Amino acid sequence: MSDDDFSLFQAAVRGVKPLKQEQADTGKPRPDRRQIADRRQAATERTETIRVDGLSDQFVIDVGAEDELYWAREGVQEGQMRKLKAGQISFEGSLDLHGMSMEKARETLWDFLAEAVKFEVRCVRVTHGKAARLDGKRPMLKSHVNTWLRQHPQVLGFVSCQAKHGGTGALYVLLKRNMLEGRDE
Repeated sequence: MSDDDFSLFQAAVRGVKPLKQEQADTGKPRPDRRQIADRRQAATERTETIRVDGLSDQFVIDVGAEDELYWAREGVQEGQMRKLKAGQISFEGSLDLHGMSMEKARETLWDFLAEAVKFEVRCVRVTHGKAARLDGKRPMLKSHVNTWLRQHPQVLGFVSCQAKHGGTGALYVLLKRNMLEGRDE
C-alpha cells in the first residue's frame, strides 16, 4: 500500500468510530445457554422412556369373542398354515396376556417375540383370552393382538388354537427363523 493509498483511506474513514465489541448486535435477545441445556437434557431423558416397537393401534381390527382368527403373510405355504391350524407344529413357548393393560400387553408381546426369534423358535402360543364383556363390546385384547401380530416383521402367520390349547382365546404363531447349523425346516 503506497502513501497515497493510505492517505486516501484515512480521508475516507475520518469520523468513523471503531467498534468496542467484535460481535454485531442483531437485535435478537441472547440465548440463555442454561435454558437450552436444560431443554436438551429433558428431551434426551424423555426419548429414553419412549418405546418404539412398530406395533400401531391406529387401525385395530375388531373381532368377536368366538371368532376364529387366521392370517398368513404373503408367500407362506398353505400347507404350513394347515399344519399350524391342526396343531401339528408344536409350540416351543407360551405367553399369557390375561389381565394386562393394553400397553403392558403390547410391550410384553414384543419382548416375547423378540426372545423367541433370538432362540430360533418356530412356533409359539399367545393366549389373549376372549373377554366376553357384559357391556356387549368386542374383546379389546384379542382385537389388538390380532392387529399387532400382522404388523410384526417376524410373524409369518397365526391361527386360533385347538380347544385343548385355548381355542379362540389363544393363537398359534408361526415365526420366521434363520437356519441354525444342524437344524432344518
